[in-house]
Amino acid sequence: MKTLMVQGTTSDAGKSTLVAALCRVFVEQDIKVAPFKPQNMALNSAVTEDGGEIGRAQALQAIAAKVAPRVDFNPILLKPNSDTGAQVIIHGKAISNMEAQAYHDYKKVAMDAVLTSQQCLSEEFELLVVEGAGSPAEINLRAGDIANMGYAEAVDCPVIIIADIDKGGVFAHLVGTLALLSESEQARVKGFVINRFRGDLALLQSGLDWLEEYTGKPVLGVLPYLHDLALDAEDAVAIDNQVTQAKVKIAVLLLPHISNHTDFDALRLNPQIDINYVRHTQAIPNVDLIIIPGSKNVISDLAFLKNEGWGEQIKRHLRYGGKLLGICGGLQMLGSDIFDPDEVESKQTHCKGLGFADFVTHLGQQKVLTQAQGMIILQGQQAKVTGYEIHAGSSQGPAFDKPFLKFTQHPHNVVQDGFISVDNCIAGTYLHGLFDNREATQLILDWVLPNSGIAQLIDIDTHREQQLTRLAEMCKEHLDLEKITKIYQDWEGSNL
Repeated sequence: MKTLMVQGTTSDAGKSTLVAALCRVFVEQDIKVAPFKPQNMALNSAVTEDGGEIGRAQALQAIAAKVAPRVDFNPILLKPNSDTGAQVIIHGKAISNMEAQAYHDYKKVAMDAVLTSQQCLSEEFELLVVEGAGSPAEINLRAGDIANMGYAEAVDCPVIIIADIDKGGVFAHLVGTLALLSESEQARVKGFVINRFRGDLALLQSGLDWLEEYTGKPVLGVLPYLHDLALDAEDAVAIDNQVTQAKVKIAVLLLPHISNHTDFDALRLNPQIDINYVRHTQAIPNVDLIIIPGSKNVISDLAFLKNEGWGEQIKRHLRYGGKLLGICGGLQMLGSDIFDPDEVESKQTHCKGLGFADFVTHLGQQKVLTQAQGMIILQGQQAKVTGYEIHAGSSQGPAFDKPFLKFTQHPHNVVQDGFISVDNCIAGTYLHGLFDNREATQLILDWVLPNSGIAQLIDIDTHREQQLTRLAEMCKEHLDLEKITKIYQDWEGSNL
């Protein structure tokens, strides 16, 4: 198996997107290709068919490569639950929470997991396109590195470095990054890609010529800025809204530890839905629906929500006939109490919920990771839904006597999920991906605002394929794919 690694000068330089694009380009050339990210730090995750957890970006890249997502594509996933700590997930399963220093000492074990996945994939695929994390030039993180050059040195693979010209200082980013690498690491850097360029390429050419002469490395392509490119975000919340004629107004509370905010992509991309992410210090606007999303630290985020005054604003919203939906951690916040006796998410073992429904939640060590199918039940109507569960803990109480959905397919034979309030104004569910289903979205919107008149809902799978095709065509036009292919095919080691 050949291996090609994409590293970036910064976070959000375009690594995830370039890896997805190359996976799609290579699979169209009948190359058996797979994505790989040794270590990812993100709160957006996906559930694999066998009940493992990986970064959302690697699930997207697997779709680009036309293979089913699997845990080996992202052997190490870190999910931050505080400023200094994170839940450590190895081969799809959470093993513990660790502070940054403890994880730094744990990296040798983590590297063994990375190399095990590399070996497994080498038995099936012809090419691995690997995504680095952040920047390889973070001096304080270089010891024991498994995410960037530490990995590249361990498996001895060539590297392409991508930089975002839209941020400014692109030549300083590239030259500075290269300068901070060791001699052997510099030798495995085989070229640069410049991302998100706007303007006349002729005006950039003198800079490209200088960069190649100064570094001795080729520029493999200059990728244009793609307006309205919408793909599953690795971690940063995509808050741009493409509304042109709002028929339904929705507010999503932007919690500090919000997770799986890709739940709302199909809503955000619909020009007839005005979706507003409500941030710190902002008041909840007048809307038809308020959504409390998933959270990696429910008790902490609930305290944040209350401190923002959002609890009282939600009560006012309900008094005026508005609807409220809680998803996963958002569901847990709607009950009377949340207990965390084992300190799964924080040191606080108990807090009072918002009290909008009669149930309690107990967080536990065992994490639920499943893909499931079912029927949403609202106002006597039903709609098919397919989604996934990813949560620690369970909720019980009289509120669940009136479920939000009933499962038709669940790996643990669970029958139902969530609740709908007696007054029909509040709903909660553990199931992510509700709005990826057009039939389910239509039923929920009819519950929120009958006869809203929304003509066409987004099919997120079709939309994703269109975006991947667009991305691949752009790379075919603007990258020197012949040179890139030669880089990984001819690589025989750094010889240093």
